[in-house]
Amino acid sequence: MRDSDREQVLGGLSRRELLRRCGMGMGSVALASLLGKESVQAATSSLNPLVPKAPHFDQRAKRVIHIFANGGPSQVDTFDHKPMLTKYHGKTLPGDHLKTERKTGAAMRSPFEFHPYGESGLEISDLFPNVAQSADDLCVIRSMHADVPNHEPSLMLMNTGFSRQPTPSMGAWINYGLGTENENLPGFVSLCPGGVPIMETQNWRAGFLPGAFQGTHIDTKHTAIDKLIANIENKRNPSDLQRQQLNLVQSLNRKFSESRPRDSKLEARIQSYELAYRMQMEASDAFDVSKEPAHIREAYGEGLQGRQMLIARRLVERGVRFVQVWHGAGQPWDSHNKIKQEHGRLAGECDQAIGTLLKDLKQRGLLEDTLVIWGGEFGRTPTVELPTPGANAADTKLGRDHNHHGFSMWMAGGGVKGGYAHGATDEFGFKAVEKPVHVHDLQATIMHLMGFDHEKLTYRYSGRDYRLTDLDGEVVHDLIA
Repeated sequence: MRDSDREQVLGGLSRRELLRRCGMGMGSVALASLLGKESVQAATSSLNPLVPKAPHFDQRAKRVIHIFANGGPSQVDTFDHKPMLTKYHGKTLPGDHLKTERKTGAAMRSPFEFHPYGESGLEISDLFPNVAQSADDLCVIRSMHADVPNHEPSLMLMNTGFSRQPTPSMGAWINYGLGTENENLPGFVSLCPGGVPIMETQNWRAGFLPGAFQGTHIDTKHTAIDKLIANIENKRNPSDLQRQQLNLVQSLNRKFSESRPRDSKLEARIQSYELAYRMQMEASDAFDVSKEPAHIREAYGEGLQGRQMLIARRLVERGVRFVQVWHGAGQPWDSHNKIKQEHGRLAGECDQAIGTLLKDLKQRGLLEDTLVIWGGEFGRTPTVELPTPGANAADTKLGRDHNHHGFSMWMAGGGVKGGYAHGATDEFGFKAVEKPVHVHDLQATIMHLMGFDHEKLTYRYSGRDYRLTDLDGEVVHDLIA
């Protein structure tokens, strides 16, 4: 049968569209007997790239919530206690003064107190008392390191594995590998209130992967569903009329696509029309936190961060594969000035919400196979930042500069060790010196938890097989339970 015959419109639906919307049911049965399971998966994926797919091996995590403290939180003020900073406060640190983006001076002790929590005795600062209640579920990596002390390349490295060229984001790779569990919602959602972070949509783009795998940005500053998701409601046409119009448009799109085989942008546009139509009902429900009981909303907090974390939980329990939760537009955690006030304000905004999210996921049985990640693109110096030469400012800014040499992140659920601190920075918290974990190692470990060999989940582009971890990365098995 010719391609043109296959695309013949039947009652507003093409044959291909009819098969796709019927879930490929009878077609899959026939194909399975002839070609086997892997060929069926390839055949169905060619029609709908978001159909569920099998990973390389049994997965520990089925979905991810990545809480991004964009701007770079200070490890020595949060999850990496360094008593030596008190001893050396106001003094020059011994040894080499590591190069960072700006000029720094003497050591500065943390203005926050640390305490042991849980049976594990994990030390956490009083910035995060609610998160600390889940200490025995936290896997804290105290020996993270990146490549450079600049926001833009470090954000790209953390999100895409490449610091210099636009490539697919981690959420896009995971969607490419696993597909979606709910065809009525995007497989990858990026929640960022008030706008976008540094590097904007490059943080969640699909890059050279088919466009269907890219993240969908939601501005959680808004509360009304029609502002959260543009055009979610059609105020003129009822659902059945919209369906008829969409059938006509899609049949024309399919005809047009025959002359452009393997055009991923065109296929993404076709899929986006279908997703937009299906989202009208399910998305309205998923993002409507008012449907939660009052005591749940109160536990998360009525503020913006509470609403974000509650939406994240509602999304993953509905099958969204990857949810990224940004603290805000730009780089809010970039505390070059008055770190006590700035970090205190930021943690005060999100600690209750994150702490409740961890407990809520666990109570619902979701934490076991949901990987929660917290951290920024890098950390901050244990030394105080100095003002720009010639500026009319005090001797110090009472803040910290960017630090890519050593910083902390934590994970919870999804098969990681709970109540565990991995690796260490030096006695001042400047550089990772014990069991260092590069960003590529973290990404390789995340992919392993999701059921993938990071070296084998690849995509051929421009004559090269690309992967999330570029040419590096090793799975850190010590992080896995």
